[in-house]
Amino acid sequence: MIHYNPKEWYRFIFHFHKADTVRKLAPLLLAIGVYSTLIAYLIRDVWELGVNSDLKNISLMHSLLGFVISMLLVFRTNTAYDRWWEGRKQWGGLVNSSRNLALKINGMLGPEQVEAREFFRVMIPNFAFSLKNHLRARYLEHELEPAPTYTLDQLHPDQHVPNQLAGLLIARVLQLQRQGVLLPEHLLLLNDELQSLTNISGACERIKNTPIPFSYSSFLKKFIFTYCVTLPLGYVFNLDYLVVPFVIFITYILGSLEVIAEEIEEPFGEDANDLPMDTLCTNIRKAVQDIFSTETVSLPV
Repeated sequence: MIHYNPKEWYRFIFHFHKADTVRKLAPLLLAIGVYSTLIAYLIRDVWELGVNSDLKNISLMHSLLGFVISMLLVFRTNTAYDRWWEGRKQWGGLVNSSRNLALKINGMLGPEQVEAREFFRVMIPNFAFSLKNHLRARYLEHELEPAPTYTLDQLHPDQHVPNQLAGLLIARVLQLQRQGVLLPEHLLLLNDELQSLTNISGACERIKNTPIPFSYSSFLKKFIFTYCVTLPLGYVFNLDYLVVPFVIFITYILGSLEVIAEEIEEPFGEDANDLPMDTLCTNIRKAVQDIFSTETVSLPV
């Protein structure tokens, strides 16, 4: 995710970062520029069609369709941003659930429970890292830490790793309850945080595995392409060769909106505008380590 100051106008206007849509659309803009130049040359210099040509009426079509395409692009962008923001809310919930779970377990386990405290200190951040990599369809063992009683060799990378780690956390809580370390009412206190782990995982999978319907995305791309390709035919009579930069600029605007929507509608990747999941995972690990490194303060009765 790109970190920036929204008040820096100069940077926004004159700086082109690596994820800028100009770079991604450069081949298309070059092609549409060559095409527009060819159309202008044929109509004005070869065929010598005047302003009374019937092709001039195509500009009326663009005037009528301009409002329609703007509404479609607004809906497309808003839908993509809703998916991005929903993903950010889910990961914000994971940060809070991880902290709350660590705080509660840190308060329930005494200093003598060294092994159990180390298990939760390691496994709670491991769940966040495993979910990040699961959403990116990969498994990075070096980002996980082994627990005193559980080695990473016991994980099955070809299966659902976040579910395995969530199951380990729940199983360890139940084991501590059977051993008498935790009371039955403690399970009720921890249930919401433990359950939220799989809820957040399922919500993120829903966002990732349910893209914008193919028919809608395909129709919008065809609509934009047809709109831009027919622009030179209608406006060349009024603009002559100035129609070339005009068409390139319109194509850049419409294409950029679609490219931006495509990038943010799947927010769990590694594009510049995707969610900062690496940073969130690192923050979760640091917060959990800080919590378990703090001794529980006994309050007076």
